Amino acid sequence: MKPIIGLTPLWDDDKDSIWMLPGYMDGIVRAGGTPVMFPLNADEAELVRLTGMCDGILLTGGHDVSPEIYHEEPLAGLVSACRMRDDMEKVILKEAIKTDKPLLGICRGIQFINAVLGGTLYQDLPGQRPSDIDHHQQPPYDRPVHRVSIVGDSPLYNLLKTEDLAVNSYHHQAVKDLAPSLESMALSEDGLVEALFMPHHRFLWAVQWHPEFSYMTDEASLQILEAFIDAAGD
Repeated sequence: MKPIIGLTPLWDDDKDSIWMLPGYMDGIVRAGGTPVMFPLNADEAELVRLTGMCDGILLTGGHDVSPEIYHEEPLAGLVSACRMRDDMEKVILKEAIKTDKPLLGICRGIQFINAVLGGTLYQDLPGQRPSDIDHHQQPPYDRPVHRVSIVGDSPLYNLLKTEDLAVNSYHHQAVKDLAPSLESMALSEDGLVEALFMPHHRFLWAVQWHPEFSYMTDEASLQILEAFIDAAGD
């Protein structure tokens, strides 16, 4: 039986609707899993039940993480958050940690995990931490635009067997202070945390880049998805 992977939905403010990039779904299928999308729902009991029905959880990209989570005021005009999504993903994340369920975070996912577990974020990289590194690339999104250094002997290094990786990049928020329960697995050329994990958890990884865009052309992206699905299938 293929492991069932629950994906958190993206929200479209203009269309007042939930949606999903096909790369998230297709990437999970390619890696050997069966993807299902959560409803945008804040009912805690229902979310706990749905989380329990899944073998793994994928926290997708999308809206900014609300600065309220890490006890900051939002920068005027620079943060676009979705309160309902923040609320539901808090429940899902905490339940996945409680039950030692495999979980992968992508882009917003790495930021959300870090914020909920006690870390902080840069609310807007261009304004708060300007850099020559391209963190907000133009399409096509499957091409690499900068490199990351992978921490030796980290789970990501043990998977990919390299300390250097070219990645795509499309974000304006990022990890600032790492949460106490998390450890870094990769850093960008300008020093931002680009991948993290939770020690002693069966599989809780997150990356700042976008394997859902690049898994068809980049072996490392597919390997990350496959490692997640393998953990969910154990």
